Amino acid sequence: MLEYNSLNEECGVFGVWDHPEAAQLAYMGLHSLQHRGQEGAGIICSDNDRLVGERGLGLLTEAITPEQMEHLEPYQHAIGHVRYATSGAKGIENIQPFLYHFYDTSIAVGHNGNFINAERLRRELEQQGAIFHSSSDTEVIIHLIRRSKQPTFEEALIESLNQIKGGFTFSILTKDALYGAVDPNAIRPLAIGKLPNGSYMLASETCAIDVLGGEFVRDIHAGEYVVINDDGMRVERYTDETNTAISAMEYIYFARPDSTIAGKNVHAVRKQTGKRLAEESPVENADMVIGVPNSSLSAASGYAEAAHLPYEMGLVKNQYVARTFIQPTQALRDQGVRVKLSAVKGIVNGKNIVLVDDSIVRGTTSKRIVKMLKEAGANEVHVRIASPEFMFPSFYGIDVSTTAELISANYSPEEISEQIGADSLAYLSVDGLIDSIDLDVDAPYGGLCVESFTGDYPAGLYDYEANYEANLSKRQRAYIDEHPQYFDREGHRHV
Repeated sequence: MLEYNSLNEECGVFGVWDHPEAAQLAYMGLHSLQHRGQEGAGIICSDNDRLVGERGLGLLTEAITPEQMEHLEPYQHAIGHVRYATSGAKGIENIQPFLYHFYDTSIAVGHNGNFINAERLRRELEQQGAIFHSSSDTEVIIHLIRRSKQPTFEEALIESLNQIKGGFTFSILTKDALYGAVDPNAIRPLAIGKLPNGSYMLASETCAIDVLGGEFVRDIHAGEYVVINDDGMRVERYTDETNTAISAMEYIYFARPDSTIAGKNVHAVRKQTGKRLAEESPVENADMVIGVPNSSLSAASGYAEAAHLPYEMGLVKNQYVARTFIQPTQALRDQGVRVKLSAVKGIVNGKNIVLVDDSIVRGTTSKRIVKMLKEAGANEVHVRIASPEFMFPSFYGIDVSTTAELISANYSPEEISEQIGADSLAYLSVDGLIDSIDLDVDAPYGGLCVESFTGDYPAGLYDYEANYEANLSKRQRAYIDEHPQYFDREGHRHV
């Protein structure tokens, strides 16, 4: 799916302990995670005595300059963060990692995901006298830790993790250790890696570990945290109330294709979704299959292979268009799509095309792409989506938190097909998605979080519940009534 009017995931986190070039490793690790956030970046470093940091707005190369990197060179431990805002304003004050200096210690924290009870926790903390310096929900965890009566930092961290709800991962740096933590459902991923010199790393995706020449050690599972210090690494549980529900959107869209999540390579999963989609929704008289760059290319190749059709490059994405490409008029905005993406006329002219994309959220991008292909001479364009209908908002770290933003919440596939100008439209089934990912996990939905496709929220809704219920569309309510199997498990309901 194109960046224009597409989904965005909140951010990526990285950490490294005990390496003479910790800052450079953090920078390179964040570069590998740039796809997870382009609004800002930061790096905090430590030498077991003090913590210092640099941060800025924009892409990593814009946010942290070579001069800033020189300031971080003498340090051996680091955490880093790339941000896309789903909670909080888009100013420098919300760029992570956050760094806090106290009379007895210093703490840096980077966060991926979203707390769904941040509003009520923040209100309670402010009533107790807490002062917040940002609008990010991440700051809540620091106040919880510092107000804890537990005797050690680790015990205070455990107590605090048990108070927050939602989908989240943390990288936390103190003078003594690097910590990583994952929510009780493992909705957001976090992996541990090890470099040849023995240094340990934390990363939102394994691609960052691979790029640095590290060896994957293990994932941090639901309800676990890791402590990395001069004594080595140990993984502990902070709660036994866990229910693995890894975000299916990590496989569908967010993660890089060379990453592995819970033992499953992202490219292989996407290719399998395409194969399953071809079985579920074939197209008669199709001449070729093309994918929407970049995250849909793997699924498109799978569809073509299963359908015994040529897989062609019918769309080309300009990789060098600035992410801030915004024009003042609608005509110029429409033209902007053509600058980012163009149809290959010599390939699509006169052909019946199967267009594979990873999802349809608002429908605007799909409409423009179908129009572009037909203007380039395509005879028919049959849209096939390698995920189920994106019908329900997400509250666990994706920037789609209202029903009004979702075209599938109000219109059927047939109606959407007509709106986007396609000759037909079909989606992968929920079961098809679960089978394609095929996690070896004994949990609902095969260990996946599929809340945007089913309306079943494994971590609950908390602060969002009232507004969510009040704004359910007729189609969403009908879907819930027609699929009671998604809402009949105690503690695993849509509210």
